[in-house]
Amino acid sequence: MNRMRTRFVVLHLTVLALLVVLGVRLYQVQVVRGQQYVAKATETRTRAVMVPALRGQILDSTGRPLVRNLTRLVVSVDRTQLERMPRGGQDVLEKLSAVLVTPVAKLRERLRSCGPGVSRPCWTGSPYQPIPVDDRVTQREALTILERQEEFPGVTAEVQALRDYPGGSDASQLLGYLQPVTQEELEKRQGLKTSFSGVDLVGRDGLEAVYDHQLRGTPGLRRVQVDRMGKAIGVEQQVAPVAGDTLITSIDARVQSIVEKALADAMKKAPQADGAAGVVLDARNSRVIAMGSVPSYDPRVWTGGISETEYQTLLSEKAGKPLVSRAIKGTFAPGSTFKVSSVSAMVADGYPLNGTYDCPGSYMVGARAFNNFRGIGLGPMNLHTALVKSCDTIFYRAAYEMWQRDGGMQPKATAKDPMAAMARAYGFGKLTGIDLVGESPGRIPDRFWKKELWAATRKTNCNRAKTGYPEVKDGARAAFLKQLAYENCLEGFQWRPGDAANFSIGQGDVLVTPLQLANAYAALVGDGKLRSPRIGWALMRPDGSSSKMIDSPVIGKLPIDKKTRDYIRNALSEVASDGTAAGAFGGFPMDVVRIGGKTGTAEVYGKQDTSWFASFAPTKNPRFVVVVMVSQGGMGGSAAAPAVRQIYEGIYGLNKQPPALPAGRPAERLPVIGPDGTVKR
Repeated sequence: MNRMRTRFVVLHLTVLALLVVLGVRLYQVQVVRGQQYVAKATETRTRAVMVPALRGQILDSTGRPLVRNLTRLVVSVDRTQLERMPRGGQDVLEKLSAVLVTPVAKLRERLRSCGPGVSRPCWTGSPYQPIPVDDRVTQREALTILERQEEFPGVTAEVQALRDYPGGSDASQLLGYLQPVTQEELEKRQGLKTSFSGVDLVGRDGLEAVYDHQLRGTPGLRRVQVDRMGKAIGVEQQVAPVAGDTLITSIDARVQSIVEKALADAMKKAPQADGAAGVVLDARNSRVIAMGSVPSYDPRVWTGGISETEYQTLLSEKAGKPLVSRAIKGTFAPGSTFKVSSVSAMVADGYPLNGTYDCPGSYMVGARAFNNFRGIGLGPMNLHTALVKSCDTIFYRAAYEMWQRDGGMQPKATAKDPMAAMARAYGFGKLTGIDLVGESPGRIPDRFWKKELWAATRKTNCNRAKTGYPEVKDGARAAFLKQLAYENCLEGFQWRPGDAANFSIGQGDVLVTPLQLANAYAALVGDGKLRSPRIGWALMRPDGSSSKMIDSPVIGKLPIDKKTRDYIRNALSEVASDGTAAGAFGGFPMDVVRIGGKTGTAEVYGKQDTSWFASFAPTKNPRFVVVVMVSQGGMGGSAAAPAVRQIYEGIYGLNKQPPALPAGRPAERLPVIGPDGTVKR
C-alpha cells in the first residue's frame, strides 16, 4: 500500500513539474519573446515582391521608335525553390510540361546555368532570380498555373515587357541587346542590387548598355499577404515602379534604312566583299545621323533566349561576325582618304600652300622606287590638284624629306614626326569617345610604336629568320618572309623611309575606323573643332515632363588655320565632279547638291583592296559627312563612292523617291512627347 502511495506521489510531482515547465515555457513564448514570434509569424504570411519598371524606349530624332516595348505573358520558374523539392521538382516540371506542351528536357535546358561546356539554351543570369522558360504563353495556360498554384510551387505567370525592334536588323549593332543580370554583376555592382527587380535585364552592347541605368528605371515594391499554400489573399503595401527614361537619339530612322540598303547593295556589286560600314554625321556637331555595318543581324534573336546555333552564327567568321560593328570596331588602312591629314602636315611643316609640286610616275625613297597609281606621271601641280587627282608621289617625297630632317635612321632626340603628330590631331590613333562600347582606337605608327613592336616580336622574328616558313607553299613568298624576319630581327626597331612614305598615303601600318575618318572630316569641313560623336541626344521622362540634353563635347582643335581648311575643302569639292570619283557621280545633279569628298583604295596583302569614300555636302555649307568603307570592295570609286551617292540621293530625294530629310538638314528640335507618352511630332 505504501509502495502504491509512493508511486502516486511521484507521478503527481512529475505531472506538477511538467505543468510548471510548460507554464514557464508558455510565459517565455507569450510574454518574454511574444513580439519576436508575432513578427516571425507575420513574415511567413507576407511576401515582398519587386515589381519591374517599364524599360524606356529608344526613339529616333523625330520620335519614331527604334526600340519599344511589347507585353507578353511569361512563365518563370524559381530554380532555387525547385531544387529543394523531392526529385529536384520533377513532379512540378512534368505538370508544367503538360500545360506548356514543352518536353521536360527542354524546360531543364532553360533552367541550367551557362558555363564552360554548356550549350545554349541556358540561363546566363543569376541562379537566384526567376528564370523565364516560356515567353509566348496563352491566357489559358497562364490561368491554369495561377488557379492551381498549389500544384505549381515556384512557378509564376505574369505579364512582362519585352523589347521590340520596328526596324528589324537596321542599326542592330548600334542599339545593342539585353541579357539577364549575372550573379557576379550583382556582387560587383552594389547599386544594381537596389534597382534590380529579379526579372530585369541589363544592356550588353550598344545604347542599351551605355544608357542602361537611365533606361531601366526604378522597380516598385508590393507586399502581399499569402495563405499557407502561397496564394495571395491581399496586398499589404504597394509602391509603384518608376518607368525608365526615354532615350531620344540623333539617328534618323529613314536615313538609317537608306544606309543599310546602300551597304547591302555595295556588297552585292563587289563579289569578294566580306563586310562594309557607313557613317552619316551632322557636320556641325558630329552627332550620328546613321551608322550601319554589314553583315548585320535581327536583334529579336535575343528575345526569350538565344539558341546555341544562333549564338555561334553571330560570332562566326564565315557569317562575317554580324555581332561586330565595323563602323567603330573594324580597323582598316584608309588609303588616300588620309591625305587630308598629310596635306595639313605639309602646310604646318612649312610647305607652301599654293606651291607647285612635281607628280612623277615614281619617286625614289631611299633605295626603293615608290610608284604613283599605275606608274602614271601627272607633271607639275599644286596641292589642290594633288588631292583631286590623288597623286601619291608628291606625298612620298614630302614624307621622305620630313623623315630625313628628323635624322633618318639615326633620329634626333627632338624628332617632330609631323605626319604622325597631325594624324593624332585629327583624332586618329585614339578613341573618339562615342557613346557606344567596344570602340577601337585604330593605330598611328611612329618610331616609338616601331620599337615597342620590335621588342614584342623580336624573339619570334629571330626564330623565323633561322627556320623560315616551311608551311608557306609559295617558294618566293616563303623566301621573302624569311628575309623580312631576318631584317626585323636585326633592325626591326628602326623607322625606315618606306614606313614614312607608306604612312603619307594611309597605307603600311596605319589603321582607322570608319567613325574616326568621318569625325576627322567633320572637323575639317566644319569649324575646325574635333568633337566626341554622340548618338544620344536627350533623356526624357516617358510623359515628356522633363528632359536632359546630351552634348557632343569638343575634345580638340585642328592645328591648321581656316585658310588651309578652306583650301582643302575646295579641292575636295571637285573630286566627285572632276576627280577620282567622277565616274561614280556621273549624271548626279551637282547644281542641286554639290558633293565633295575623297576616294581611298587601300592595298591589303592576299586580299582585294579596301574601298573608301569620305564625303560631305553641300560643299559650301556642309551639313552632312558621309563615309562608306567596303572591305575587299576594290577601288574607292567603284564600290564605296556609288554607295555614298545612293545615300545622298535618299537624303535629298534625288532618286524619284521622297527625300528622307525634306528640309535638307538634320532635325534641330527634340520631338514632343505628350503626358500620355505619345509622340506629338
